[in-house]
Amino acid sequence: MPPSPLPLLIPHITYSSPSSSTMPTRSVKILQLQHPDTTSYGSSGAGYFSSSFSRLREKIKEMTFFNWVEMFLPCCRWIRTYKWREYLQVDLMAGSTVGIMLVPQAMSYAKLAGLQPIYGLYSGFVPIFIYAIFGSSRQISIGPAALTSLLVSNVLGKIVDSSDALYTELAIVLTLMVGILECIMGLLRLGWLIRFISHSVISGFTTASAIVIGLSQAKYFLGYEIDRSSEIVPIIKSIISGADKFSWPPFVMGSIILAILQTMKHLGKSRKHLKFLRAMGPLTAVILGTSSAKIYHPSSITLVGDIPQGLPSFSIPKCFKHAKSLIPTTLVITGVAILESVGIAKALAAKNGYELDSNQELFGLGAANVLGSFFSAYPTTGSFSRSAVNHENGAKTGLAGVITGIVMCCALLFLTPVFEYIPLCALSAIVISAVISLVDYEEAIFLWPVSKKDFLLWTITAITTLFFGIEIGVLIGVGFSLAFVIHESANPHIAVLGRLPGTTVYRNIQQYPEAYTYNGIVIVRIDSPIYFANTSYIKDRLREYEIVVDKLTRRGPQVGRIYFVVLEMSPVTYIDTSAVQALKELHHEYKSRHIQIAISNPNRNVLLMLSKSGLVELIGKEWYFVRVHDAVQVCLQHVESIKEDHMASGSDSSPEETESSFFKSLLKQRGEDSSVAQLESGTNNKPSDLKHSDPLSEPLLFQKS
Repeated sequence: MPPSPLPLLIPHITYSSPSSSTMPTRSVKILQLQHPDTTSYGSSGAGYFSSSFSRLREKIKEMTFFNWVEMFLPCCRWIRTYKWREYLQVDLMAGSTVGIMLVPQAMSYAKLAGLQPIYGLYSGFVPIFIYAIFGSSRQISIGPAALTSLLVSNVLGKIVDSSDALYTELAIVLTLMVGILECIMGLLRLGWLIRFISHSVISGFTTASAIVIGLSQAKYFLGYEIDRSSEIVPIIKSIISGADKFSWPPFVMGSIILAILQTMKHLGKSRKHLKFLRAMGPLTAVILGTSSAKIYHPSSITLVGDIPQGLPSFSIPKCFKHAKSLIPTTLVITGVAILESVGIAKALAAKNGYELDSNQELFGLGAANVLGSFFSAYPTTGSFSRSAVNHENGAKTGLAGVITGIVMCCALLFLTPVFEYIPLCALSAIVISAVISLVDYEEAIFLWPVSKKDFLLWTITAITTLFFGIEIGVLIGVGFSLAFVIHESANPHIAVLGRLPGTTVYRNIQQYPEAYTYNGIVIVRIDSPIYFANTSYIKDRLREYEIVVDKLTRRGPQVGRIYFVVLEMSPVTYIDTSAVQALKELHHEYKSRHIQIAISNPNRNVLLMLSKSGLVELIGKEWYFVRVHDAVQVCLQHVESIKEDHMASGSDSSPEETESSFFKSLLKQRGEDSSVAQLESGTNNKPSDLKHSDPLSEPLLFQKS
């Protein structure tokens, strides 16, 4: 038979008026706060690093040989557990489908980047196999993407003309730089840095970039050249100024192919039995365009032209003299890679029930770019559209990516002679169809009623990207995003708490209007860490709450002002030395006005910091409590004593003299009275106290023996 629950002994403290021992007292029951022993922990930083090192050492000890292999070669995880009968067919289907989709897309994106189509095929070949070895996602499709292609075109176009051989060399050098940065960030586990860029900034950036990409492809529809730019105004001016050169044949062909692509994409998304149409769209566009060019030979429609046949040869990137000017774009492309690739990889991993390490994913992307640069690839990243098709077709492992790479290999070996007849307007239609889905205007519509701040971020990023270029747009968007983060951190939410009727629960009086407060006591909850950036704001708000109080919901003895400030610190996860100094200043300021601070429920690290800094002794251990209700009971006892002392003294003493006398007695009590020691040790309980306690006070808690 299990033992019956025994009552938890709670220190039973009886406070009495400092001026009259004959006055009635009020029973106060509070839970004991365990103060940490500062001598046993050393410095908090040393304890943290020691604990982290111990965990790392234990983790290393537990790792087996296969764990080590899988850590460096994530492909071994799915190779070792591959279910041939279940996975092989779906991986073959998914890989082949994505390969058919990637071939025309790769050539289209290469033209967008200002490169010859063959470099798009190279970028969709070697990096895929490298990622299959070092990448941790089993569904993501690696290769050229619209956004990175635009970034490449934007930065290289300012350095050299796209027809120059140096342009291609710089694109390959940029690939190497992006890969090295991604590998370094993955090895140092720095992927968390991108978390400071909000989703609103990314959505606004991709929307503006998609519009710029679409307009930049208009030249293949219109039949005449337009200025290469990442700003919308020069592009529109160029389109308008060259309107007299407009040609109907490429416009008609491109428009028809674009309409077919959009129709196939819509049917593939809306009807499950037609989902294959989504992947077949780009191939259909190429076949239609090539067939029309072969049959009618229209002179006004520009074709791709000669494409070298065969696999890329090994070559070491050179021309590093412009590397310094490529650094900003390297950072932007890496950021886009993390946000796009890692984001979609995590989502697909969650849908397919396996864990994904974002830092390993970043290293896999970096390795694909570094080794790809030795085989004439330009920067690659994960593709939203191709990854979605890969997942929808049932891809289970990285073998699907290997199959896609084999399809690309076959295209390079056997199909390049056919590709020279592809109209450029068909490739342009493929790009425009792909970026239409990136125009995320629905996000702005959603943000407007939900969060004006995020809507402002979206709008600022989109407008600056459109009118001032990609780099400036990203810089301003990230700057505003960080500014909002800093503002929220430096101006944390602070709430005045009140007691919910019939409970011992204290909640925000703005959220719960029925909650009531007590005269002479203000209870404040700080909902953030306290550090150097927000100490001034917190002190100002505390002074404000001391003066501005809602007397309509206050109960208890009628007193003219605040005597106690209770700080609910359970949400405070961290404080620094600036916060400690601010609390000391606040304590001395309150002390000069006869106001006592009480602190409720600080966590272990915060309490340890307060103890090491001497703030616990300065305020007094008796003013640290487990619960807000405990602090309120003690403070209310003292408020009652102040009221009774003032009434007993009559006109013989002023209220200021009564308050001063009372707080002097509190200080004396800290040095002489045994109640503090009894509170810490729990030895002040007597059966008679428990038996004759106030029936309206909170029931004792119980614990199992």
